[in-house]
Amino acid sequence: MNGIVQNLTGMGAMTEQVIATDLLISAKTGIRNYALAISECYTPELRQELTQQFMDAVKVHEQVTNYMVSKGFYRPTSIEEQQLVDLQTSQTALNLEQQL
Repeated sequence: MNGIVQNLTGMGAMTEQVIATDLLISAKTGIRNYALAISECYTPELRQELTQQFMDAVKVHEQVTNYMVSKGFYRPTSIEEQQLVDLQTSQTALNLEQQL
């Protein structure tokens, strides 16, 4: 991660995790929105195009999830491990607030 961006955000090493988490949340939102649009779509051509966009969003979600798992930012198979990650992230955020 670019040191200048880290310094500007005041988050240091956490910046990468925050960006990846935001991207994952956005991908999930896109998937839900495409699914809703497909279910409301009447035109077969438009439904086909939206379905392709949906599948692309699912692929992005998979890539971001795999990246986050490889970095230790996300533990989707263990609630206990994910809770530890979340607690560490929360503590880091609280420490940053105290430094400001």
